[in-house]
Amino acid sequence: MFGFKTKPRQLAREEKGSVLGDLIALHGGMGASWSSRSNVSLARTGYAKNPVVYRCVQMIAEAASSVPLFAQQGRERLEAHPLTALLRKPNPDQPGQSFLEHLYGHLQISGNAYAEVIEGLSVPAALYLLRPDQVTAETGPDGWPRAYLHKVGGKTRRLPRDTDGQPGLIHIRLFNPLDDREGQSPLCVAGNAIDLHNAATAWNKSLLDNAARPSGALIYRGPEGASSLTGEQFDRLKSELADTYQGQRQAGRPMVLDGGLDWKPMSLSPAEMDFRELKNGAAREIALAFGVPPMLLGIPGDNTYSNYAQAHLAFWRHTILPLITKVADSFSLALAGEGVSIGFDTDAIDALQQGRIERLRLLLDADVITDSEKRILLGFPADPEVS
Repeated sequence: MFGFKTKPRQLAREEKGSVLGDLIALHGGMGASWSSRSNVSLARTGYAKNPVVYRCVQMIAEAASSVPLFAQQGRERLEAHPLTALLRKPNPDQPGQSFLEHLYGHLQISGNAYAEVIEGLSVPAALYLLRPDQVTAETGPDGWPRAYLHKVGGKTRRLPRDTDGQPGLIHIRLFNPLDDREGQSPLCVAGNAIDLHNAATAWNKSLLDNAARPSGALIYRGPEGASSLTGEQFDRLKSELADTYQGQRQAGRPMVLDGGLDWKPMSLSPAEMDFRELKNGAAREIALAFGVPPMLLGIPGDNTYSNYAQAHLAFWRHTILPLITKVADSFSLALAGEGVSIGFDTDAIDALQQGRIERLRLLLDADVITDSEKRILLGFPADPEVS
């Protein structure tokens, strides 16, 4: 009357004695449960507990770090340049390949990699990687990072983004359309598939713990006037079942039942029997998020590539080379002076040799260009007499 809303009268819940009714109500109220998407949670549930994620991260990090970075001027490699020496040994505790392996791993797991720059004379004295979960950005009035806070063991260090034109910290991040400060990792994108894969593994383990067969029901048919077990009888029966018949060592053991008890096994539904394919499908989605052909991981059901060699070549071309290029360009922007950049030698990558041989064969067989033009395309002087 005066605009106040009256609270609707709550209807009393109808209680039913049917066990099936309770089961239906329980099933209908259940929803999917997904793990947290924080970097720490993803690292624990994904990298530390999921073999597909672990292998994807290791394959990418190990492959990319096998390609050394160096200073170059144009296409000329500068072996004696201080930046080449720095990238060969970034700090006293890590050689270059180990440093890069950790860096690429951070990018795959968190989408970010942070390298602290220790100031030197002409070039930095050292580079140290920081754990992404311990670094947060301090933004300025314009919303862009002006410093980074490194928190370890209750202590916080403030690392300026730039000090007198020299970077205090190098931040390399993967593309994230929803955040201007932090990158998005393949691990985050694969989060739902990781949960499915882990759940399927837990399901199989549960079946194994229950004698590798589906659970069943004990039905009590007592004498008249005793249609159900007493609380003491129920607890004793439950304890005896757990101690005597569950687990791998008890598989196949015959069950001895008291009078009035009857065992009714429950069969697996077609959907439950398809858990193996569900797990393989989740594994393929994880591999897709990381850019690793499932064939390289031994996951069945993928026929994208006709053979292993093609899958390996695609892995390098579409996943590894773009990642190395991103990191090299980031180091060039932060460390290299005018006329100098950070590069890598694609000719030294064994996985690309076959494709290079095929292109060389096509070039040598071509009749539309001269021998001098062929020499120039191959990087040699046009005149063979010129050294």
